[in-house]
Amino acid sequence: MRQPDPRAACAARSTQIHAKLARLQQLADGHFGHDPDAVHWGHVGDLGRVEQALDELLDIFGSKAE
Repeated sequence: MRQPDPRAACAARSTQIHAKLARLQQLADGHFGHDPDAVHWGHVGDLGRVEQALDELLDIFGSKAE
């Protein structure tokens, strides 16, 4: 059985990541589905968790969060 080409697998994963980043940007542009006039501390906490996860992802690639 032939092993998959790592370059093809990397390209496929990269494509999937770009699609997810585009979806995340769409959500961010739409205030993550929250009515800006009805934001509460739960929303702030959720966004804090998202920010922390993004910082961890940036650390994987050696890019420090700003």
